Amino acid sequence: MYFDSHAHYNDERFDEDRDILLNRIHEEGVEYIINVGADMSSSKESVALAETYRFIYATVGVHPHDVGNMTSEDLETLKEMARHPKVVGIGEIGLDYYYNHSTEEDQIKWFRLQLELAKALNLPVSIHSREASQLTFDMIKESEVKEGVIHCFSGSRELALEYVKRGFYIGIGGSLTFKNARKTVEVVESIPLEQILIETDCPYLTPVPYRGKRNDSSYLPFVIQKIAQIKGISEDEVARITMENTKKLFKI
Repeated sequence: MYFDSHAHYNDERFDEDRDILLNRIHEEGVEYIINVGADMSSSKESVALAETYRFIYATVGVHPHDVGNMTSEDLETLKEMARHPKVVGIGEIGLDYYYNHSTEEDQIKWFRLQLELAKALNLPVSIHSREASQLTFDMIKESEVKEGVIHCFSGSRELALEYVKRGFYIGIGGSLTFKNARKTVEVVESIPLEQILIETDCPYLTPVPYRGKRNDSSYLPFVIQKIAQIKGISEDEVARITMENTKKLFKI
């Protein structure tokens, strides 16, 4: 049984077969899914999916790509959405200095405000960080948010260990199977399995050997297989412990 800790099933690429796919992957062993908001509309869609499927939970938040048009009213709307019984976190939020679709000033402002929201509501955070690893860490530390996952972690082994010391989890997905995944392999080698969550980020980041196709939670076994290989343990143990980790973080 698997727990996909980060998915985007509201994405239009699932429009043609969403219901059939979700029911099939649940029957095949994906016990739970966190559908993650990335802007105001996808946050609402994530809540709607969580209302429709008993095995889906939601997070709400605005991704750094989309904070340029964010308003104080949006923050209030997120606060209201976050009170829904199936909303289990704030995210995905963070900093992305690779694409810079939003100004660095806007990214910092709204990341800080959404961290404050998570702290006020006592909810964990789902963090997006690209080309801003140290600043992301520093802002989380400053915020005093105590719980969360660094989704699709791309930082150094040393930074992963610092997050683990603070009680945060490291999200590991399909990119672990890529040929250029040396840094991520080092991270998985170095941190305890008890601090790892598995994820798809679907429809993105499909693992090898299906890289390039639309991702979904049925491909999680390829991530689990790679973690088990790196750790020298059974795939069943990886599945069991990452399930326990995700349930613990999101209080499910």
